[in-house]
Amino acid sequence: MTLDMCACAELRRCIVALGNMTEAELYFSYKGVYVPKLIHSPESFSFLENFPFRHDDILVVTYPKSGTTWSQEILPLIISDGDMTPVLTIPNWDRMPWLEEHRALKLNLEQRPSPRLFVTHCHYYMMPESFFKVKPKVIYIMRNPKDVFTSSYPFYAMASYMVNPGTKDEFLEKFLDGTVIFGSWFDHVKGWLGAKDQVNIMYISYEEMILDLRASITKISHFVGKSLTQEVTEKIADHCMFTNMKQNKMSNYSLVSSEILDQKKSEFLRKGVIGDWKNCLTEDQVARFDSVYKERMKDVNFKFIWDEDTQL
Repeated sequence: MTLDMCACAELRRCIVALGNMTEAELYFSYKGVYVPKLIHSPESFSFLENFPFRHDDILVVTYPKSGTTWSQEILPLIISDGDMTPVLTIPNWDRMPWLEEHRALKLNLEQRPSPRLFVTHCHYYMMPESFFKVKPKVIYIMRNPKDVFTSSYPFYAMASYMVNPGTKDEFLEKFLDGTVIFGSWFDHVKGWLGAKDQVNIMYISYEEMILDLRASITKISHFVGKSLTQEVTEKIADHCMFTNMKQNKMSNYSLVSSEILDQKKSEFLRKGVIGDWKNCLTEDQVARFDSVYKERMKDVNFKFIWDEDTQL
Protein backbone atom coordinates (compact mmCIF):
# COMPACT_ATOMS: atom_id res chain seq x y z
CA MET A 1 0.00 0.00 0.00
CA THR A 2 3.03 2.26 0.12
CA LEU A 3 4.88 4.24 -2.49
CA ASP A 4 7.69 1.70 -2.38
CA MET A 5 5.38 -0.80 -3.97
CA CYS A 6 4.45 1.56 -6.75
CA ALA A 7 8.13 2.04 -7.55
CA CYS A 8 9.03 -1.63 -7.48
CA ALA A 9 8.96 -2.91 -11.06
CA GLU A 10 9.19 -6.56 -10.12
CA LEU A 11 6.21 -6.37 -7.81
CA ARG A 12 4.19 -4.43 -10.32
CA ARG A 13 4.77 -7.11 -12.94
CA CYS A 14 3.56 -9.67 -10.44
CA ILE A 15 0.33 -7.77 -9.88
CA VAL A 16 -0.94 -8.83 -13.30
CA ALA A 17 -0.70 -12.48 -12.34
CA LEU A 18 -2.45 -12.19 -8.99
CA GLY A 19 -5.99 -12.62 -10.33
CA ASN A 20 -7.78 -15.28 -8.33
CA MET A 21 -4.89 -16.54 -6.23
CA THR A 22 -5.65 -18.35 -2.99
CA GLU A 23 -4.84 -17.46 0.60
CA ALA A 24 -1.83 -19.78 0.45
CA GLU A 25 -0.47 -17.89 -2.54
CA LEU A 26 -1.18 -14.30 -1.46
CA TYR A 27 -0.84 -14.52 2.33
CA PHE A 28 1.43 -16.03 4.90
CA SER A 29 0.53 -16.90 8.45
CA TYR A 30 2.12 -15.01 11.33
CA LYS A 31 1.22 -16.16 14.83
CA GLY A 32 -1.96 -17.73 13.52
CA VAL A 33 -3.33 -14.93 11.32
CA TYR A 34 -3.13 -14.21 7.61
CA VAL A 35 -1.15 -11.19 6.41
CA PRO A 36 -0.62 -10.13 2.75
CA LYS A 37 2.80 -11.10 1.41
CA LEU A 38 3.02 -7.99 -0.76
CA ILE A 39 3.27 -5.61 2.17
CA HIS A 40 4.45 -7.88 4.99
CA SER A 41 7.25 -10.37 5.37
CA PRO A 42 9.02 -12.44 8.02
CA GLU A 43 11.62 -9.64 8.05
CA SER A 44 9.06 -6.94 8.77
CA PHE A 45 7.60 -8.95 11.63
CA SER A 46 11.11 -9.62 12.95
CA PHE A 47 11.55 -5.84 12.97
CA LEU A 48 8.36 -5.52 15.01
CA GLU A 49 9.44 -8.25 17.42
CA ASN A 50 12.66 -6.37 18.16
CA PHE A 51 11.27 -2.85 18.02
CA PRO A 52 12.36 -0.72 21.03
CA PHE A 53 9.31 1.23 22.14
CA ARG A 54 9.57 4.46 24.11
CA HIS A 55 7.21 5.27 26.94
CA ASP A 56 5.96 8.36 25.12
CA ASP A 57 5.23 6.60 21.82
CA ILE A 58 1.58 6.73 20.76
CA LEU A 59 0.17 3.70 19.00
CA VAL A 60 -3.22 3.52 17.31
CA VAL A 61 -4.49 -0.06 17.10
CA THR A 62 -7.32 -1.12 14.84
CA TYR A 63 -8.76 -4.15 13.18
CA PRO A 64 -8.62 -3.44 9.40
CA LYS A 65 -11.30 -1.07 8.10
CA SER A 66 -12.05 0.39 11.53
CA GLY A 67 -10.82 3.97 11.21
CA THR A 68 -7.06 3.61 10.75
CA THR A 69 -6.73 6.19 7.98
CA TRP A 70 -8.89 8.61 9.94
CA SER A 71 -6.62 8.27 12.98
CA GLN A 72 -3.57 8.94 10.78
CA GLU A 73 -5.16 12.30 9.96
CA ILE A 74 -6.46 13.24 13.41
CA LEU A 75 -3.56 12.33 15.70
CA PRO A 76 -0.77 14.15 13.82
CA LEU A 77 -2.93 17.28 13.82
CA ILE A 78 -3.48 17.01 17.57
CA ILE A 79 0.26 16.60 18.19
CA SER A 80 1.09 19.53 15.86
CA ASP A 81 -1.49 21.82 17.51
CA GLY A 82 -3.40 22.02 14.26
CA ASP A 83 -0.46 22.66 11.94
CA MET A 84 -1.63 21.20 8.62
CA THR A 85 1.85 20.82 7.14
CA PRO A 86 2.40 17.14 8.08
CA VAL A 87 -0.95 15.88 6.80
CA LEU A 88 -0.76 17.87 3.56
CA THR A 89 2.84 17.03 2.65
CA ILE A 90 3.58 13.54 4.02
CA PRO A 91 1.70 10.38 2.97
CA ASN A 92 -0.14 8.88 5.92
CA TRP A 93 1.87 5.63 5.72
CA ASP A 94 5.05 7.66 6.39
CA ARG A 95 3.72 10.19 8.89
CA MET A 96 2.20 7.42 11.00
CA PRO A 97 3.55 4.07 9.73
CA TRP A 98 2.41 0.52 10.34
CA LEU A 99 5.04 -1.17 12.49
CA GLU A 100 4.46 -4.56 10.88
CA GLU A 101 4.82 -3.48 7.24
CA HIS A 102 7.92 -3.44 5.00
CA ARG A 103 7.92 0.35 5.07
CA ALA A 104 8.83 0.45 8.76
CA LEU A 105 12.25 -1.06 8.01
CA LYS A 106 13.17 1.91 5.81
CA LEU A 107 12.00 4.93 7.79
CA ASN A 108 14.72 5.14 10.46
CA LEU A 109 12.04 5.18 13.14
CA GLU A 110 14.62 5.07 15.91
CA GLN A 111 15.75 8.57 14.85
CA ARG A 112 12.33 10.16 15.01
CA PRO A 113 11.75 12.67 17.80
CA SER A 114 9.19 11.96 20.48
CA PRO A 115 6.34 11.52 20.53
CA ARG A 116 6.48 8.99 17.70
CA LEU A 117 3.15 8.04 16.14
CA PHE A 118 2.45 4.54 14.84
CA VAL A 119 -0.43 2.32 13.78
CA THR A 120 -0.82 -1.43 13.83
CA HIS A 121 -3.42 -4.06 13.04
CA CYS A 122 -1.74 -6.57 15.35
CA HIS A 123 -3.61 -8.55 17.98
CA TYR A 124 -2.65 -7.91 21.60
CA TYR A 125 -0.78 -11.19 21.85
CA MET A 126 1.29 -10.29 18.77
CA MET A 127 2.89 -7.24 20.38
CA PRO A 128 6.63 -7.43 21.14
CA GLU A 129 8.30 -7.72 24.52
CA SER A 130 9.31 -4.04 24.69
CA PHE A 131 5.66 -3.00 24.27
CA PHE A 132 4.71 -4.76 27.50
CA LYS A 133 7.78 -3.45 29.35
CA VAL A 134 7.63 0.18 28.27
CA LYS A 135 3.84 0.52 28.04
CA PRO A 136 3.42 3.27 25.42
CA LYS A 137 0.08 4.99 25.02
CA VAL A 138 -2.45 3.02 22.97
CA ILE A 139 -5.61 4.30 21.29
CA TYR A 140 -7.76 1.32 20.40
CA ILE A 141 -10.48 2.10 17.86
CA MET A 142 -13.39 -0.32 17.49
CA ARG A 143 -16.10 -0.40 14.86
CA ASN A 144 -19.38 -2.24 14.47
CA PRO A 145 -18.26 -5.54 12.88
CA LYS A 146 -21.17 -5.45 10.43
CA ASP A 147 -19.83 -2.17 9.06
CA VAL A 148 -16.29 -3.58 9.13
CA PHE A 149 -17.53 -6.43 6.95
CA THR A 150 -19.40 -4.02 4.67
CA SER A 151 -16.27 -1.90 4.20
CA SER A 152 -13.98 -4.91 3.82
CA TYR A 153 -15.96 -6.55 1.02
CA PRO A 154 -15.22 -3.92 -1.69
CA PHE A 155 -11.70 -3.43 -0.29
CA TYR A 156 -10.85 -7.07 -0.95
CA ALA A 157 -12.20 -6.68 -4.47
CA MET A 158 -10.15 -3.56 -5.30
CA ALA A 159 -6.83 -4.55 -3.66
CA SER A 160 -4.81 -6.79 -5.97
CA TYR A 161 -2.79 -8.29 -3.11
CA MET A 162 -5.93 -9.60 -1.39
CA VAL A 163 -7.84 -12.80 -2.08
CA ASN A 164 -10.91 -12.24 -4.22
CA PRO A 165 -13.83 -12.06 -1.76
CA GLY A 166 -16.21 -14.11 -3.89
CA THR A 167 -19.91 -13.72 -3.13
CA LYS A 168 -21.07 -11.89 -0.03
CA ASP A 169 -22.19 -15.19 1.49
CA GLU A 170 -18.76 -16.69 0.88
CA PHE A 171 -16.93 -13.69 2.27
CA LEU A 172 -19.27 -13.50 5.25
CA GLU A 173 -18.30 -17.02 6.30
CA LYS A 174 -14.60 -16.20 5.95
CA PHE A 175 -15.06 -13.02 7.95
CA LEU A 176 -16.98 -14.74 10.73
CA ASP A 177 -14.49 -17.58 11.11
CA GLY A 178 -11.44 -15.31 10.82
CA THR A 179 -9.91 -16.65 7.61
CA VAL A 180 -9.24 -13.07 6.48
CA ILE A 181 -6.25 -10.78 6.92
CA PHE A 182 -5.37 -10.25 10.58
CA GLY A 183 -7.72 -12.98 11.62
CA SER A 184 -10.92 -12.80 13.60
CA TRP A 185 -12.53 -9.47 14.47
CA PHE A 186 -13.88 -11.15 17.60
CA ASP A 187 -10.45 -12.33 18.74
CA HIS A 188 -8.86 -8.96 17.95
CA VAL A 189 -11.38 -6.93 19.94
CA LYS A 190 -11.57 -9.37 22.84
CA GLY A 191 -7.79 -9.54 23.06
CA TRP A 192 -7.31 -5.79 23.33
CA LEU A 193 -10.28 -5.36 25.68
CA GLY A 194 -8.69 -8.00 27.88
CA ALA A 195 -5.30 -6.27 28.04
CA LYS A 196 -3.69 -6.64 31.46
CA ASP A 197 -2.48 -3.06 31.80
CA GLN A 198 -5.25 -0.76 30.63
CA VAL A 199 -4.16 2.48 32.30
CA ASN A 200 -2.22 3.34 29.13
CA ILE A 201 -5.03 2.31 26.76
CA MET A 202 -7.88 4.51 25.57
CA TYR A 203 -10.86 2.76 24.00
CA ILE A 204 -12.95 4.66 21.50
CA SER A 205 -15.32 3.65 18.74
CA TYR A 206 -15.59 4.71 15.14
CA GLU A 207 -19.23 5.44 15.88
CA GLU A 208 -18.35 7.87 18.69
CA MET A 209 -16.05 9.71 16.32
CA ILE A 210 -18.75 9.95 13.65
CA LEU A 211 -21.44 11.12 16.08
CA ASP A 212 -19.30 13.79 17.78
CA LEU A 213 -15.91 14.34 16.16
CA ARG A 214 -15.07 17.43 18.22
CA ALA A 215 -15.67 15.62 21.51
CA SER A 216 -13.63 12.68 20.25
CA ILE A 217 -10.73 14.96 19.31
CA THR A 218 -10.86 16.49 22.79
CA LYS A 219 -10.93 13.02 24.37
CA ILE A 220 -7.93 11.88 22.35
CA SER A 221 -5.99 15.09 22.96
CA HIS A 222 -6.45 14.81 26.73
CA PHE A 223 -5.29 11.20 26.63
CA VAL A 224 -2.07 12.06 24.79
CA GLY A 225 -1.38 15.04 27.04
CA LYS A 226 -2.31 17.86 24.70
CA SER A 227 -4.50 20.82 25.61
CA LEU A 228 -6.07 22.30 22.49
CA THR A 229 -7.94 25.54 22.21
CA GLN A 230 -11.51 25.44 20.94
CA GLU A 231 -10.31 27.14 17.76
CA VAL A 232 -7.69 24.44 17.08
CA THR A 233 -10.16 21.68 17.89
CA GLU A 234 -12.64 23.15 15.41
CA LYS A 235 -9.91 23.46 12.79
CA ILE A 236 -8.91 19.82 13.17
CA ALA A 237 -12.51 18.63 13.18
CA ASP A 238 -13.28 20.56 10.01
CA HIS A 239 -10.27 19.17 8.16
CA CYS A 240 -10.98 15.63 9.38
CA MET A 241 -14.58 15.56 8.24
CA PHE A 242 -14.76 12.61 5.89
CA THR A 243 -15.69 14.66 2.84
CA ASN A 244 -12.72 16.99 3.39
CA MET A 245 -10.17 14.32 4.27
CA LYS A 246 -11.23 12.32 1.22
CA GLN A 247 -9.82 15.13 -0.97
CA ASN A 248 -6.36 14.94 0.61
CA LYS A 249 -4.09 13.05 -1.78
CA MET A 250 -1.74 12.34 1.12
CA SER A 251 -4.52 10.31 2.74
CA ASN A 252 -6.88 9.01 0.05
CA TYR A 253 -4.37 6.56 -1.49
CA SER A 254 -4.61 8.19 -4.92
CA LEU A 255 -0.80 8.16 -4.90
CA VAL A 256 -0.84 4.36 -5.00
CA SER A 257 -0.74 2.64 -8.38
CA SER A 258 -4.09 1.47 -9.73
CA GLU A 259 -2.40 -1.88 -10.34
CA ILE A 260 -2.29 -2.27 -6.57
CA LEU A 261 -5.45 -0.44 -5.49
CA ASP A 262 -8.00 -0.17 -8.28
CA GLN A 263 -10.12 2.76 -7.15
CA LYS A 264 -12.28 2.44 -10.23
CA LYS A 265 -13.72 -0.67 -8.55
CA SER A 266 -14.15 1.04 -5.20
CA GLU A 267 -12.73 4.14 -3.57
CA PHE A 268 -10.31 3.40 -0.74
CA LEU A 269 -12.14 5.99 1.37
CA ARG A 270 -15.71 5.04 0.57
CA LYS A 271 -18.51 6.56 2.65
CA GLY A 272 -17.39 7.13 6.23
CA VAL A 273 -20.84 6.47 7.65
CA ILE A 274 -22.52 4.42 10.36
CA GLY A 275 -24.88 1.58 9.59
CA ASP A 276 -24.13 1.01 5.91
CA TRP A 277 -24.41 -2.71 6.68
CA LYS A 278 -28.18 -2.26 6.40
CA ASN A 279 -27.66 -1.53 2.70
CA CYS A 280 -25.39 -4.53 2.22
CA LEU A 281 -26.62 -7.49 4.26
CA THR A 282 -29.76 -9.51 3.62
CA GLU A 283 -32.05 -10.58 6.46
CA ASP A 284 -30.53 -14.06 6.39
CA GLN A 285 -27.01 -12.65 6.49
CA VAL A 286 -27.90 -10.39 9.42
CA ALA A 287 -29.36 -13.37 11.28
CA ARG A 288 -26.22 -15.40 10.61
CA PHE A 289 -24.01 -12.52 11.76
CA ASP A 290 -26.08 -11.91 14.89
CA SER A 291 -25.98 -15.59 15.82
CA VAL A 292 -22.18 -15.75 15.65
CA TYR A 293 -21.79 -12.36 17.34
CA LYS A 294 -24.00 -13.37 20.26
CA GLU A 295 -22.03 -16.57 20.80
CA ARG A 296 -18.54 -15.10 20.38
CA MET A 297 -19.18 -12.00 22.51
CA LYS A 298 -21.27 -13.55 25.29
CA ASP A 299 -18.41 -13.33 27.80
CA VAL A 300 -17.53 -9.69 27.03
CA ASN A 301 -18.74 -7.10 29.54
CA PHE A 302 -17.75 -4.04 27.52
CA LYS A 303 -20.69 -1.89 26.38
CA PHE A 304 -20.46 -1.31 22.65
CA ILE A 305 -22.30 1.68 21.25
CA TRP A 306 -23.83 -0.45 18.48
CA ASP A 307 -25.35 -2.78 21.07
CA GLU A 308 -27.00 0.17 22.82
CA ASP A 309 -28.51 1.64 19.65
CA THR A 310 -29.95 -0.80 17.14
CA GLN A 311 -29.85 1.91 14.47
CA LEU A 312 -26.06 1.52 14.39
